[in-house]
Amino acid sequence: MSPSRSGLFYGIGAYALWGVFPLYIKLLEDTGAAEILSHRVVWSLVLVLGLLAIGRNLRKLRTLGRRSYGLLTLAALLICVNWGVYIWGVNNDHIVETSLGYFINPLVTVVLGVVVFGERLRRLQWAALGLAGVAVVILTIDYGRPPWIALALAFSFGTYGLVKKKAGVDAVESLAVETTVLFLPALAYLVVLGARGTGDFGSADWGTTLLLAGCGVVTAVPLLFFGAAAVRVPLTTLGTMQYLTPTLQFLLGVVVYGETVPPVRWFGFALIWTALVVLTAEVLVRRRRERRAALDRLVLDPTTAAT
Repeated sequence: MSPSRSGLFYGIGAYALWGVFPLYIKLLEDTGAAEILSHRVVWSLVLVLGLLAIGRNLRKLRTLGRRSYGLLTLAALLICVNWGVYIWGVNNDHIVETSLGYFINPLVTVVLGVVVFGERLRRLQWAALGLAGVAVVILTIDYGRPPWIALALAFSFGTYGLVKKKAGVDAVESLAVETTVLFLPALAYLVVLGARGTGDFGSADWGTTLLLAGCGVVTAVPLLFFGAAAVRVPLTTLGTMQYLTPTLQFLLGVVVYGETVPPVRWFGFALIWTALVVLTAEVLVRRRRERRAALDRLVLDPTTAAT
């Protein structure tokens, strides 16, 4: 299987798993967000170090340069923010707003392309960003506050994907470094909770304890898939695939957990969806034109086929 095709499957798997993740987090609704986050870090590190040991790849961590370690440290901080905001949002009945964050994420990717890579926006891209801006204003008025949960998720994860792309480190090694950066603070927090008798791990029912320990698996697997996809497919492709995650989250919030969506909020979401349609259409049309131009050049100069 080619790297691009395997990257596509990894990306779809990652976004689908993230899309249904609220089902898991909701099972821990009585546990504090900080405790869940700490268990995600600790058990994820245990899992990835085990995977590296089984594959005899622990020595690869010593071959990473300072640049890679620096970028992955930044990635660790970004994903920590993302995880924390997401867990808090889900367990405080803001699943629909968390889905908005991942709907906005492709548009954030476009903004990062301009800021980081100096890309020029085309007319339809400007139109998509304009619609998104209007939608954020409308949602701010409707919520009575800026949709900070959505914005925090969108910008933290969009930047995380960019940093992972620049680091260019394999998925398992990357996640090992990221969770190592976060491990000591997370472990210290859990030790304090245990000493105070306020933690749920081991003191709550056995189901809660198992779910907290299982945070490593449900965290690591989609992140490993995402890491594998990020180094195999273009950032724009990842931006398109990630529509799956917020769609599943939105459906869970509305259909399964009965979160209300007032008419004004529906209108704001509709503007975001329209912006995404415009953005996706622009990408598809541009790629079709590029392929057609490449084919025309091939027809005009058949000798290029041999190069």
